[in-house]
Formats: sequence, structure tokens, C-alpha cells
Amino acid sequence: MAELLAHSLDGTAVTALDDGAGPPLLLVHGSGGGAESWDAVVGRLPGFRAVRVRRRRYLGGPGAAPAHPVAVEAADLLAVADRLGRPALLVGHSSGGAGALEAAAARPRAFAGLVLYEPALPTAGPVGGAAARRARAALAGGDPAGAMRIHLVEVAGMPPALVDLLLADPAERAALTAGAAAQFADLDAIDALGPGTDRYRRLALPTTLLTGGTSPGHLHGIAADLAATLPAARTVTLPGQGHLAHVTAPDLLADAIREAAGRAFG
Repeated sequence: MAELLAHSLDGTAVTALDDGAGPPLLLVHGSGGGAESWDAVVGRLPGFRAVRVRRRRYLGGPGAAPAHPVAVEAADLLAVADRLGRPALLVGHSSGGAGALEAAAARPRAFAGLVLYEPALPTAGPVGGAAARRARAALAGGDPAGAMRIHLVEVAGMPPALVDLLLADPAERAALTAGAAAQFADLDAIDALGPGTDRYRRLALPTTLLTGGTSPGHLHGIAADLAATLPAARTVTLPGQGHLAHVTAPDLLADAIREAAGRAFG
């Protein structure tokens, strides 16, 4: 594994994990883990160059809450894409899907296609809304575990029993709460995009919208809104999965990415 270095428009260094050789995949992780959280998926994609960007919002450590807009993340992705030598298949998960979509809309020629796995976007209204406000209040009140429970259950749509099980484990709780401030800053930036999908109507890249068969309705609603907007979109459901298939079903997710790559690269 190598590390790729690029410099964004504002001069900030952007790094990415760089694995393998072949047609490039540019992978953008969500808020619930860093680039390494996709190790299992990358290990199941031989024959591709898998490049996983390290999102700057999540590099500041516990308590950090960089307040930059999604446009900054899009610029970071474009800086990495410029180092790949050819257009990549851009894969964005959850909040990482927002930056991916904005990067593709800003400069579609940089990419061969898109895979958006349950992207967090305010297509019909705020992604965070009242739940995010209550979560931030809990965090400000010294209850990071409570804040993350609100976020994971009410915003991400994870089953309450699973969230309670995770938060009961000290190591899992520490990992989940460490990036809480950054996650809420992420939600604020995404909601600042404003509701609707009209800005993506001219984005004609071949796009695969991935949803989990057991995911909550609002995530399916976002995918449906995008499917009705993007000219070359299709929707693929991962049976029996929710929002964390990169952890629970890496084989299934890798297969979906490989199929999308076949459409993008021909």
C-alpha cells in the first residue's frame, strides 16, 4: 500500500491510501469511520487501483469540528482525481456521497462514473434537522454517547438495539464518540447545500445508487429523488443490508462496485 499526496485549491495537503493497479476507483468514506474502514471491500477488488481519500474533516482528533462547506471536500476529491492519470469511478458512502456528488457535478470529465451508497443529501429537507440539534445539545451537555445514539438511530437510521450494543462496549463507544463533533459539522455542511436535486440534472455520468434492503425509508427516499434527477442513474438494492455493508457484507458491496465499474469503464 502506498500513500498518495495531492494539494487542494486552498493549498491544504490531501492524502489517500493507494492500493493495487488497474482502472482507478476513488473511494470516499462516510462519517462512521476513516479510509481504513473500507479495508475489507478493497481487499475484494483485485484488478483495480483503489484510492481511499482521507477526509480532512475527520483528521483533527476528538473534539475537532472543521466547519468548511461541502465544496471544500469536493475540491479535495478533484485534487486527488487529478493525480490518477485517467478518469476514476467515484464511490461515495453516506456523508462522503455528498462530497462525491458535488465533485462530479463541478467537473464531470474527471470521472468515469459514480457509485453513491446511501448518500446523505437534503433532497427533500434537512438531513439532520431537529434530531441533529438535539444531538448537538447532548454533546454540548457532556453526553457524547447520548449524542451519538440520537445521531445513529434518528439520522443514520440504525436499529436502536444495535446502537445500544455498540455503545455498551467501551472500545466501540470511544471510537464512535471520538468524531462526534466532526459528524455534526458534516451534517451542517450538507444541510447548507439546500433542499432539492435540480443542480444535478445535467450530470450524465453512469451512476449506480446503492441502497440497503433493511435501511430506513428516508435513505430510500434520497435515492429515489436522485434516480428521478440523474439522467443515467440506476438503483441497486443490497439484500439484507443496511447502511454499513462495507463492514457487514464487503463481498456484496465489492460485487456491486465491480459491476458499476464494468458500466463506467466499458
